[in-house]
Amino acid sequence: MSGEYILETQDLTREFKGFVAVNKVNLRVRRGTIHALIGPNGAGKTTCFNLLTKFLQPSSGRIFFEGEDITREAPAQVARRGVIRSFQISAVFPHLTVLENVRVALQRRKLGPSFQFWRSERSLNVLNERAMELLHAVDLQRYAELPAVELSYGRKRSLEIATTLAMEPRLMLLDEPTQGMGIEDVDRIRQLIKKVAADRTVLMVEHNMSVVSSIADTITVLQRGAVLAEGPYAQVSANPAVVEAYMGSANVELQGAH
Repeated sequence: MSGEYILETQDLTREFKGFVAVNKVNLRVRRGTIHALIGPNGAGKTTCFNLLTKFLQPSSGRIFFEGEDITREAPAQVARRGVIRSFQISAVFPHLTVLENVRVALQRRKLGPSFQFWRSERSLNVLNERAMELLHAVDLQRYAELPAVELSYGRKRSLEIATTLAMEPRLMLLDEPTQGMGIEDVDRIRQLIKKVAADRTVLMVEHNMSVVSSIADTITVLQRGAVLAEGPYAQVSANPAVVEAYMGSANVELQGAH
């Protein structure tokens, strides 16, 4: 395994009762980059993400992180290595404050999976400084004392990213981070992903081609569970096979992101 790549797969495959959802995928994610996984609906993107974070076991093939085979490891083992998926640990607690949500994630990182909610408020206050640093990083510091339920949808996603950062990811996996957002929120999350990727590696599934074209260093296109194309956006978007795969409105979106 090359030290240039933080994550690699070899012929990664997942079958469901004869249906091949992921078909011999060879993925290499270069360290310190933003790598996007795209494809039309049903291409196998989410299944691939679930395999990488070990929520599913592969039918065959291997997964390497930092050169070590993690194929048979459990989700918790992989998370301890620093492979953190946003939805894996960042479900927002709606009736805790924004600060408390981040503090829970910090407590998990520092104290393990038993959150120890019975610890005194004073003992948990030592985490406040780091929690505020993370809220500053995602521009939520002004909402620190607000119940999370009162945040807008886009800012809830920012909070999810903050709680993911609290887990100190070495490889951060984001599953459709801008889904369902308005233009203003999309741009905020786009800038936030660029910011948090400055000192870590990001692998994301994303449908918004404007986001992908503006921040992804490398794009892997899946179709019917297999890799159709890979490279920088200009190269991938000009590939006739990719254009054909994105027929109809998706095709317009692909072309419109130039």
